[in-house]
Amino acid sequence: MAVKWSVVIPAFNEAGRLPPYLEEILGFFEGRGEPYEVIVVNDASSDATGDMLAAVTRRNAALRVITHTHNHGKGGAVRAGMLAATGEFRLFTDADGATPIAELKRLEPVFAAGADVVVGSRALRDPAVAVRVRPHRALAGRVFNRLVALVGVRGIADTQCGFKAFTAAATRRLFGALETQGFGFDVELLLRAQAAGYRIVEVAVNWQDQAGSKVGVFTTGPRMLAQVLRARWRVGHGR
Repeated sequence: MAVKWSVVIPAFNEAGRLPPYLEEILGFFEGRGEPYEVIVVNDASSDATGDMLAAVTRRNAALRVITHTHNHGKGGAVRAGMLAATGEFRLFTDADGATPIAELKRLEPVFAAGADVVVGSRALRDPAVAVRVRPHRALAGRVFNRLVALVGVRGIADTQCGFKAFTAAATRRLFGALETQGFGFDVELLLRAQAAGYRIVEVAVNWQDQAGSKVGVFTTGPRMLAQVLRARWRVGHGR
């Protein structure tokens, strides 16, 4: 049977945070009784991430591992995994497990209604979901998304939530063209999706801030903004 869902997880030094989330994902799909695959992209980790993945792979044939010998950045790692995926629908999610994998159930009816891209959101108001985030990160996120709106991402309240899904056709087109390798890659994807005329739907999801984030408000933020501006130039000039 054809794979329905592919789940892609970028991992850089995630030996501590990834194992419980990976087990959660595998358990969730095993309970559904349909073909699936989980692809972890080990982006040149220097900790025990590789050993951990090797052990889990021996226990579960649905897990595939792509290993980079040098670090490609989050965008580069997600791109590699999404293009290697074979599912009818393809989700990427963060290794820290901030968004429970069960939130995928909120995305499925949106695809059934004809969406090409479904964006998990921490910003949309929904009494059925809970978002727990530290105040300074929430403020930084609001500022960043206002700046992103100025460069042309229309109608998306939260561009940076690491829980996004695509049809197979949208995956091939968008990730095949993706050039941003850093944390700003989400914005380039959305700019390209809008330029291509894809139907993009934002869906509120449960999300909880996790310790150990590799995105620093003051360290990563300026680089992300520069990546966004370069992406706007590339998409605007047809690249």
